[in-house]
Amino acid sequence: MLNRPLAVFLSFASLCAGGCASQATTASKIPPQVTVPAQPAVLTHEPFHAPSPAATPPASRTAEPATPVRPPVTEFVAEGGINRASIIVSQPGDLFARLRGGFQLEDTNQQAIDRELNWFANNPDYLERVWGRAEMYMHYIVEELDRRKMPRELALLPVIESAFEPYAYSKARAAGLWQFIPGTATKYGLKQNWWYDGRRDVVEATRAALDYLQALHEEFEGDWLLAIAAYNCGEGNVERALATNRRSSKPTDFWNLKLPTETRAYVPKLLAMRRIVAAPADYGLEFSPIPDLPYFTVVKTGGQIDLQVAADIAGITKEELYELNPAFHRWATDPSGPDALLVPSEVADGLEATYLSLSPEQRMRVEHYTVKPKDTVASVAKSYNTSPELLRELNGLSAKDLLAVGDSLRVPSTSVALPAKAARAAMLVDNRAATVPGARRSGRTAVHVVRRGDTLYSIARQMGTDTSTLARLNDMKVSDKLRAGQKLVVTAPTATKSGVAANSTSRAGAGSGTAIDGKKVTYTVRQGDTLYSVARLLQVTVSQLLSWNSLDKSGMIKPGQRLVAFIARS
Repeated sequence: MLNRPLAVFLSFASLCAGGCASQATTASKIPPQVTVPAQPAVLTHEPFHAPSPAATPPASRTAEPATPVRPPVTEFVAEGGINRASIIVSQPGDLFARLRGGFQLEDTNQQAIDRELNWFANNPDYLERVWGRAEMYMHYIVEELDRRKMPRELALLPVIESAFEPYAYSKARAAGLWQFIPGTATKYGLKQNWWYDGRRDVVEATRAALDYLQALHEEFEGDWLLAIAAYNCGEGNVERALATNRRSSKPTDFWNLKLPTETRAYVPKLLAMRRIVAAPADYGLEFSPIPDLPYFTVVKTGGQIDLQVAADIAGITKEELYELNPAFHRWATDPSGPDALLVPSEVADGLEATYLSLSPEQRMRVEHYTVKPKDTVASVAKSYNTSPELLRELNGLSAKDLLAVGDSLRVPSTSVALPAKAARAAMLVDNRAATVPGARRSGRTAVHVVRRGDTLYSIARQMGTDTSTLARLNDMKVSDKLRAGQKLVVTAPTATKSGVAANSTSRAGAGSGTAIDGKKVTYTVRQGDTLYSVARLLQVTVSQLLSWNSLDKSGMIKPGQRLVAFIARS
């Protein structure tokens, strides 16, 4: 489980018993809270001097802010006239206990639930890892459910959907804690572009998921089980199953509908998890408590900001910042917004004011670019995946200023190493974007133009790969039909030894734990990983990981262990 420091600052005077006025006791001296200055950002070209965090608390938020961290309650008790103080510190409640108090779904005696329950009960280590990841996000989800008066069991859906892994990505192209596919994500207002994928945004994806579930609940006339089933397989499948049963005068509750196999197990998994959380001791389980306190706070950034700079100012690691903000899969936030970050609540005080006070030079690490013939502010900005407005700010240019050949421009630095999960997310986006019309090759990525009569199988054989790999590279299903003129990525980007290969635009390397050269991936297991979560991250199967790494069928892995996978062939 993740541990968070909870600082308690107390100062109090000693209590004097009657008759002891002549012997005054010196008040206890408790050191005041010390603000640790943020470390300066590590720059590749120009030095950055981070301003000290402002003393004033953050002003407004771009999203509804989480409740601030509540300090423990302290009482002073004078005992029998003796000159002493007894300190009683109340600890925060357990989020699991809060969950149990808001369960609304009706339990039922079904063998399908028992089967799923047995699996969870027999895999306590898996559950503990899931709850370790959930600590960062689940309090926020519970708060949102309570605000909407929705069943708290729905906070357990990410256990079933993604094992609370925000970087989870499925073969069906679903992403994030709530596993939105691209079309549904767009329908519910989740932006997806080169910089940002709202499906992995903890706040926005939760908003969209609860909007979707409420709409389904209304569509299926208040039946939560049908709404949950439709969240998994789509409302069309559930509507057709209902119509079939109505025509045959059969019951129309979830348990009597003929639904896809995955969905028939999906609802029982949620109800099994409900039983386990309701009474873990009944199944021989004991969970480490999750504090019923907000883990993060939303702070404004005032515009695009380099995520390493943001982490350094906040005094946290880059990896923790990306875990809280997995929607950003590049070195900086999206220049078109959202202009906000989630940060651990204990470092949030004054941070928003500090971010808002940063100059363009301070918020983005820069390198230099020499202007060439025919360059414009817009063309240079596009080549660095930034906005003309930011480029003008960095260089003090007005809207009327023109570039002169030979001028040196400050441009956002992209020479960074992304954490492994963010690098993988960026690579998925780059692979999808590589099919550029009219291009035979994109950077180092080969593109095949589909001819009449081509099939995925024939192209895979021609390129020396398999249909599954080819489908993965193109963000499509093996069963998808091809059309003449369609462009397919047929090789993954070639990589450097240090990490994920970057194309000519992004130049984004991988963080520790991943090395991709187009054929082989070496992944270093981290705390909380499971073989299943690693397989989903690398877009391979558990069976393949077992085979490639000579692992036994138990699939037990431990932090620091190195796993090999093969995800593409050139």
